[in-house]
Amino acid sequence: MTDPQDGPGAGPDAEHRSADVVVVGGGVAGLVAALECARLGLGVVVLEQAGRPGGCVGRIDLDGLALDSGAESFATRNGSVAELLGRLGLEDRIVPPNRAGAWLAWGERGELRAAPMPRTGVLGIPANPLGEDVRAIIGWRGAWRAWLDRIIPILKIGRAERLGPLVRQRMGAAVLDRLVTPISAGVYSTDPDDLDVDVVAPGLNEAMTRAGSLSGGVGQLVEARRAGSAVLGLRGGMHTLVDALVAELARFGAEVRTGVGVTRLESRPARASDADAVASSWRAAGRADDREVVVDARFAILATPAHVSRALLAGVAPEAALAEDWPDAASVELVTLVLDAPELAAAPRGTGVLVAADAPGVTAKALTHSSAKWSWLAESAGPRQVVRLSYGRAGATNPLSGLDDAAVTELAVRDAATLLGVSLDVAQVRACGRSAWRDALSQAAVGQPERVRALEAALEGRTGLALTGSWVAGTGLASVVPHAIEAAARIRHLAVRIADDA
Repeated sequence: MTDPQDGPGAGPDAEHRSADVVVVGGGVAGLVAALECARLGLGVVVLEQAGRPGGCVGRIDLDGLALDSGAESFATRNGSVAELLGRLGLEDRIVPPNRAGAWLAWGERGELRAAPMPRTGVLGIPANPLGEDVRAIIGWRGAWRAWLDRIIPILKIGRAERLGPLVRQRMGAAVLDRLVTPISAGVYSTDPDDLDVDVVAPGLNEAMTRAGSLSGGVGQLVEARRAGSAVLGLRGGMHTLVDALVAELARFGAEVRTGVGVTRLESRPARASDADAVASSWRAAGRADDREVVVDARFAILATPAHVSRALLAGVAPEAALAEDWPDAASVELVTLVLDAPELAAAPRGTGVLVAADAPGVTAKALTHSSAKWSWLAESAGPRQVVRLSYGRAGATNPLSGLDDAAVTELAVRDAATLLGVSLDVAQVRACGRSAWRDALSQAAVGQPERVRALEAALEGRTGLALTGSWVAGTGLASVVPHAIEAAARIRHLAVRIADDA
């Protein structure tokens, strides 16, 4: 481990740490990267601003139940999350969700309508536009317009970049507004007009070319999916992944320090006396309980949200790389209700409801009937029902901003009753919790991958620094986990090379 280095910005009363690697940001990306380094024998210190690590894989305790306050499942694509869970000894806790599936709510002639989401599709784009489940939502007129995709020559559009215009041109506004937009809002908190097709639906452009239509390309992707559920969860909640990561880090001697808001990241010249010094070392400095905390390390991994990372990179990255016009982060708030509501035991809307923007009388953009979706939670909750609502659409002010807890509870109960088609009252609420995520920046937006690559290229000369997290890796654990492992591998490779040269 390196020795602390004195220098500007570290007062005499500062709390010093030294490490081989300092990881700024204790979300899952930071924890996974830290663990990969710690397993090599590197001394690691993780600094996290919140009182608990995990980031968007959070926990909320309501009425004696430990519930997920953020991500509640993971995508099975690429197998990276399942592999990580296996290494942590959690493979026997992996569980599938209820296969009943979700519903969709929309407005029609001023009234709220609801129907099960079509089974065969990608991001709401149907493989069979004339299917009964599709017609139930977009009607015969919308279905026939969508079917025209089968006879419109695909060569007229070339390679599609934006999801919204692609769907609108090939299948019409009904498919876009009723089926695709609610999923885009729920998964990416982004308007489909701003989503990069190659990021959110890899292989779709190629499949369209082979099939000669958008629906045909979607059908090919559906057929290529591996058997089984597209998402899985953990018995006890996804937040148990964070507990396992923290425990494993402790086993390898890594330190996870919470309550430290890092405000500076500096590249510092290495001392001539360091026989194994790299071209530069790193200092992360912040505050905890009105005291400065300083960590000096040979390597740094930055795993904070986009706006925090860009602020910390000022003075480290070239100014031009940070001057790009980056999109605004999404503001999403989740409201979790624990209810005495036996009328919900039959899961009247399957595992939940996605909400189209034109749905009348509803403020939420999505609802998850958590105790219907996960059998382990139904067992834990007993007669109680657990419902989670999501608020905040792309480009709009979050509707919960400025509301107190009582007003939020009333609104959530009203929305839940409307979406689930039952009568609910605030008196049935045993507990209500709020979880706000106001700094989520999707890498799926058009131009964002290029902005990230340009920033990473500009940082290549900064030896011993790696970036990770959803804003550079993409949405979801299946994107974040392999990216974090790759970021740590670059640091580990450099550390091994230094050790070999010493």
